Amino acid sequence: MDMATALLTLIHIMVLVYWLGGDLGAFYSSSFLTGPSHSVAERMLALKILNNIDMAPRTALILALPTGTALAWTKGWVTLDTYVPVLIGLFCLGWLALAWAVHLRHDTVGLKRIDVGIRWIVLAVLFTLGSAGALKLIELPLFIALKLLVLAVCIALGLVIRRQLAPLASPIQAMAAVGPTPATDTEIAKVIARTRPVVVALWLCLLAAAYLGITTPI
Repeated sequence: MDMATALLTLIHIMVLVYWLGGDLGAFYSSSFLTGPSHSVAERMLALKILNNIDMAPRTALILALPTGTALAWTKGWVTLDTYVPVLIGLFCLGWLALAWAVHLRHDTVGLKRIDVGIRWIVLAVLFTLGSAGALKLIELPLFIALKLLVLAVCIALGLVIRRQLAPLASPIQAMAAVGPTPATDTEIAKVIARTRPVVVALWLCLLAAAYLGITTPI
């Protein structure tokens, strides 16, 4: 294995590490948003930590596509013109800059809509290519077609989690304004509990993608 392929392999592996590790960190941080033993200041700090840690999996999701494409091209698993991985890489870098702008500037509703729109478009493209590859309508190794489908599912699950977490804003604002109450604690706990099965499903998808990458069932 040459140095370039080894480096791409390492980067692609680190995408998985930071995605799964960041998700676990955000999941654990959410447990500090409720509970009578935690003050408002502690809960708001936990929320800030959660939001910042969550950028690791959000970044990893975007980088999974260009690193995976470049690695598949370098190893000869897919036949692509040189400009294709380059264009995908540039597109994803722009998407990543947008995602970080949304994170750093919380009032950018327009940017959030653009980000969500991009996710839906990428999801549709990945699902179409993955399905076509799995059905042998296009020339694509089976494990790569399945990984495209898994990444599409991960994006879909991420969108579901976003929608599930949307009702969290109201009880968080109430808690910050007047202090924690049983009502706000209950509402926050309900919202977080609702996301847990989807989060676990996302983790299983990541493990499936890792397994496919290791076994490479052509």
